Amino acid sequence: MTLTTYINFKGTCAEAFEFYARHLGGTVSMMMRHGQVPVPGGVGPDWADKVLNASLHIGGTTLMGADVPTAEPMRSAYLTITFDTVAEAQTAYDALSEGGEIFMPLHAEFFAEAFAMLRDRFGVNWMILGHARQ
Repeated sequence: MTLTTYINFKGTCAEAFEFYARHLGGTVSMMMRHGQVPVPGGVGPDWADKVLNASLHIGGTTLMGADVPTAEPMRSAYLTITFDTVAEAQTAYDALSEGGEIFMPLHAEFFAEAFAMLRDRFGVNWMILGHARQ
C-alpha cells in the first residue's frame, strides 16, 4: 500500500513544485499541463499552461498536485518534514516562510530541538522539525 498526498493549487502548482524541489531537495518527475490533454475540458483556455497533474519525489515519498480554479489554502492539514539537524530545519524554515504566514516560529520544544508551523506563499501548511527527540 502507498499513501500519497495530493494538493490543489490555484494556478501556482508548477512554481510551488519547482520551489520545493530546489529548496527541499526533491525531484519533479512529471508535470502535465491542462493544454496537453487530447480532449480539452474542465478549464478555460487561459488555464492551458496551468498544471493538470504533477509528481514530486521528496523525502522518501511522492507529493502530487494540480492547478484547480476553485482551490483554497490548506486549513487543518500539514505536510510534516523532519530533518536530522537544526541547521537543515532552519534552512527549510527560511525558504518556506518567505512570503508566507508563520503560525509558530522555529524554536525548541520538548520533542525536537527545532519546531515550526507555517503556511507557505503557495497556501500549503508545513510543520518543520529538526533533530526530533526519540
